[in-house]
Amino acid sequence: MLDWSMAVFNETQTQVEFRVTPNIHGPISEDDVKQLLTQAEFAMLKPLTHNIHNCVAEVNALSTHDNGKHELFFIIGERTDGSVTIEISEDKMSASMTLASAWGGKDPSLPMILNTLKSHKVKMGLSKPKIQSLIQQLAILPPGESCSSQIAIGKLAVNGINATLTRQVPLARERLLQPQEREDGSVDMRNLGAMIMVKPGDVLMIKTPATTGTPGYNVHGEPIMQIEGKDLQMKPGNGTELLSSDTNQLVATVSGQPVETPKGMQVDDVLQIKDVDVKYGHVDFEGSVLITGDVHEGMKVKSTGDITVMGFVDSASLEAQGDVIVSKGVIGRQIKEHELSTHITARGQICAQFVQYSNLTAKSDILVTKQLLHSHSVSDNVITVSDPNARRGDLVGGRATAKKGIKAVAFGATAGTKTELYCAMDQTELKAEAKASDDQAKQLVVAGLDIESRLRKLPPKTEWQTDAGMIEQVKMMLDEKKEIANRRAKAEAECKQLQQEVDGYYSKYFVQAEKHIFANVEIHIGPAQNRTQREHGPCHVKNLHNEISFDYGSH
Repeated sequence: MLDWSMAVFNETQTQVEFRVTPNIHGPISEDDVKQLLTQAEFAMLKPLTHNIHNCVAEVNALSTHDNGKHELFFIIGERTDGSVTIEISEDKMSASMTLASAWGGKDPSLPMILNTLKSHKVKMGLSKPKIQSLIQQLAILPPGESCSSQIAIGKLAVNGINATLTRQVPLARERLLQPQEREDGSVDMRNLGAMIMVKPGDVLMIKTPATTGTPGYNVHGEPIMQIEGKDLQMKPGNGTELLSSDTNQLVATVSGQPVETPKGMQVDDVLQIKDVDVKYGHVDFEGSVLITGDVHEGMKVKSTGDITVMGFVDSASLEAQGDVIVSKGVIGRQIKEHELSTHITARGQICAQFVQYSNLTAKSDILVTKQLLHSHSVSDNVITVSDPNARRGDLVGGRATAKKGIKAVAFGATAGTKTELYCAMDQTELKAEAKASDDQAKQLVVAGLDIESRLRKLPPKTEWQTDAGMIEQVKMMLDEKKEIANRRAKAEAECKQLQQEVDGYYSKYFVQAEKHIFANVEIHIGPAQNRTQREHGPCHVKNLHNEISFDYGSH
């Protein structure tokens, strides 16, 4: 055991010197040296482990040599103050603080903590109780121990909510599959109820305005701009007006049939016809058309509103600015390999119970409640082939193309009929939008750096603070800097949102089979494609890493 007197304070009382003569005291062990630091006056000091290790190695090496007769000095302990460490998350939305207890020195004080926070530019979202709690913990910590806690949290921006237009009246298409109940409780499948009509003063649509949201900030106090909700213009159509006392309400000014338009509603006169045939002639009407019978071969019906057919459409052409509703069936024939005899086009929805050998093109949904056979269907939204209970709905043959997904009870047939499905084909365009938004954000970064550079090149304030013209110029530059920063933050937020849409695109738009997908169904989802070789049960078919994936667990 080494003599206690071999360890003494230096002149400044900040370090412990170990004085040893190798020939006299060696060999020694690290534990021997550390034992010296257990003396009361050194107990709170920090052992310098690395120095002790080197000291022991040198003393032991010299203990048997002539040059080991000289006294050596080693620093084996020191007094150190406590420390404050700040860690800021990568996204700058939180900051954590670690307080380390002193080794015989001064513990971190509140002013020291505040100065450290200031040097790290942490100034927003600070929690005073958490900082005080850490200081209280520090008071009872042994030397060299530390305590940590998150002490600042930024505030996320709250994005605005997009404006919505909510229709307040039913439409002609909603009469489909709503057969009327008889007095005895049974239903009459041929009676779909009275025509939907409105009268002056009826509220047709209500607009819920967009909200602006609220900005957030990170722990540095830098603003995080929200994405404001997108506004929607509610545009009065024929026979409607915005209520003077509340422009968020659209009301009817005439009696007639309500028709949904891309930005609002219109109220149409209704032309009622029994049958459209050679005897009646083609129809081109400003308003909605109700055909209580059939549309016969070779006939054309054109309407600025809805077209409702209570019977069949057979090898004819229908074109509507609103919806096309066929209560019974749409029948066509194959004229050539890629040419079909029936054509239906709608800016709204196309709804029917049965469709075969027909071209269907809709800006909105296509809904077929029983069978869609050997047809070419194109929708900018969703194609659905199913009754309301998902018991029946067969999409067999032809090609179905929908931007936002295809749903059916069964795809294809047991006979292996070739059936082509295309959906979610627009991710590339969405990626281009995201890139354009990112490019805009980068341009604004450059513009921000440019205005910063111009501000730095200004002469000292003392030279122009009495020059009104110069003051105005500086004010304009500062306003420009703020505007660029705001536009950049919004562009970055929009880019982030678009990128999230790109990333979640294929989880949102897919092919859904309620019961079956038979063999020889060709599925295209974005660039991924697959032709089924066997029957599949209920599943969601998605693009997963650019390969077609069958998910059976979602049912």
